[in-house]
Amino acid sequence: MKNILFVCTGNSARSIIAESIINNEYSNKFKAYSAGSNPSGRINEDVKKFLEKNKNYDLSNYRSKNFENFLDNGIKIDHVVTVCNNANNEVCPIWPEKSQIIHWDIEDPVSKLSNSNENEKNIIINNTFNHIYRNIIDWIANEK
Repeated sequence: MKNILFVCTGNSARSIIAESIINNEYSNKFKAYSAGSNPSGRINEDVKKFLEKNKNYDLSNYRSKNFENFLDNGIKIDHVVTVCNNANNEVCPIWPEKSQIIHWDIEDPVSKLSNSNENEKNIIINNTFNHIYRNIIDWIANEK
């Protein structure tokens, strides 16, 4: 079982989506975690609602947290996936070997959600979910 840490700045949407996909769809091979370099302190409510209602994912144990939580907690991180450019450019003391760091530039859906109606929110989050899901499928297909 390999441990994956998904990192973005706020740890409220993209990294939470990625963590939930792995833990709900690929838990036989991987354990996923997520964190932020500057966490918002909460999961975006629209993202949480989408994942629980539309994907039937249980997010009861998920929370927005700083990647410093992973420094001395005894969990060996095999792969770090940054899902935003900000996180990719920041120094993180828990990065594994450079070959184990993956970067996906995924647009932040949160900035678009505040001025959107319910239907638009679902489309925005679904597009982000699908983008991350495709990246995960491609990565797993090439994972050794």
